[in-house]
Amino acid sequence: MMGRQHAPAQLFYDFDLERHVPANHMLREIDLFLDGDSLRDTLRPFYSHLGRPSIDPELIIRMLVIGYVMGIRSERRLCDEVHLNLAYRWFCRLGLEGKVPDHSTFSRYRHGKFRESDLLRQVFEATVERCLKEDLVSGEGFAVDASLISADANKVRSIAAEDWSPEVARETGNRAAREYLETLDDAAFGAASPSQPKFVAKSDPAAQWTRAEESRPYFAYATNYLIDTKSSVIMDVEATRAIQQAEVGASRTMLDRTEKRFGIRPDWLAADTAYGNAENLGWLVEKRSIIPFIPVIDKSERTDGTFSRSDFEWDEANDQYICPEGHALKQFRRNYSDPNRGQDTGGRKKYRCLKATCQACPSKEICCPKADARYVTREPHEEAREFARECRKTKAYKVSRDKRKKVEMLFAHLKRILGLTRLRLRGPNGAKDEFLLAAIAQNLRKLAKLRPQCALQGAGA
Repeated sequence: MMGRQHAPAQLFYDFDLERHVPANHMLREIDLFLDGDSLRDTLRPFYSHLGRPSIDPELIIRMLVIGYVMGIRSERRLCDEVHLNLAYRWFCRLGLEGKVPDHSTFSRYRHGKFRESDLLRQVFEATVERCLKEDLVSGEGFAVDASLISADANKVRSIAAEDWSPEVARETGNRAAREYLETLDDAAFGAASPSQPKFVAKSDPAAQWTRAEESRPYFAYATNYLIDTKSSVIMDVEATRAIQQAEVGASRTMLDRTEKRFGIRPDWLAADTAYGNAENLGWLVEKRSIIPFIPVIDKSERTDGTFSRSDFEWDEANDQYICPEGHALKQFRRNYSDPNRGQDTGGRKKYRCLKATCQACPSKEICCPKADARYVTREPHEEAREFARECRKTKAYKVSRDKRKKVEMLFAHLKRILGLTRLRLRGPNGAKDEFLLAAIAQNLRKLAKLRPQCALQGAGA
């Protein structure tokens, strides 16, 4: 006989929400690593001791964590999911009858107390501290890279760069335009490069008109990750415009901030060629004593069959180059009466050979066939560049190349699993908030995956 489902008509129910959340649910494991008391301690100075109680800020943070961990991009949908899903209600401490906040609450907290207290940065650093406590960070080697994320801006509503100015931004009057004006002197968003993009989005002027390989141009921000290569823990994250100078500057900011906040300075740093300019290598080697496993940006090699700069031997004691025929190339060949002339200014140096020597040299046709004499330039921080070239010949460099791929894996996880392919929030602050929340989610997922048993044992003790 065919059965029929009947809803039992009971007046009272004995329902335990705790028992209905599976023991291996990801949120149950993440809950062990999220401390709500520290959130309230951080925000307490920003609340008055008078008035009606506000919505618990821990509830807002827990809901945002659910959204980014589970890839729920819409805050309206997030409120619906938390209302219906028992595991989400348990994680947010709502019980069966707790009221879910309206989606507009997120904006009020985001633009108010969260940014005033820099709460999201503190939550992110708390996850890094927990990773340190769980021995997921070695501090020996770091890797850095950047990835482009589409901004919430449309080409149709953009204007040409020559028609854009701070006055136009002030007339626009939206929040993203105000944040753009506030960050014009910030290297991450305005001052890293004097060049202007082809188009500017009026809805989000700080977004960069750019393109990735084999794609159409679009407005984007760059999320920069500094990771520890032991377990791919994100040590720091920074939002910048999608330009190389800003990304290189972000790597220094993250290294300095990690050393200041956690007292960790890596022995070596792995990165791609975009970070291999002379200034950055000089900063790493000379100022921070970090081994750069980074390909050097070098355009000195010739392809026409003539001698390249690498064929000339550097004589540091005499400040000169020695050509393959044994002749000296010098920067200066006389003493100046003015002591200020001939001093090292830190720029590019040019070392020349005597014209008479080159004219009589048997190798002139494969050295300087179209010039009277050969000269060789020496870039700033050339010692650091040479050190980076020597590092590339080691076995450790090959190992670092494999470990650097972990950054790319995190970016793939960010876009394919967490669904962060396009930003919802606008402006520099909106990009910072989204990238911080995504990094928090990835670190929490890492803790839940690698250290669930340790956390359970610690909670039981």
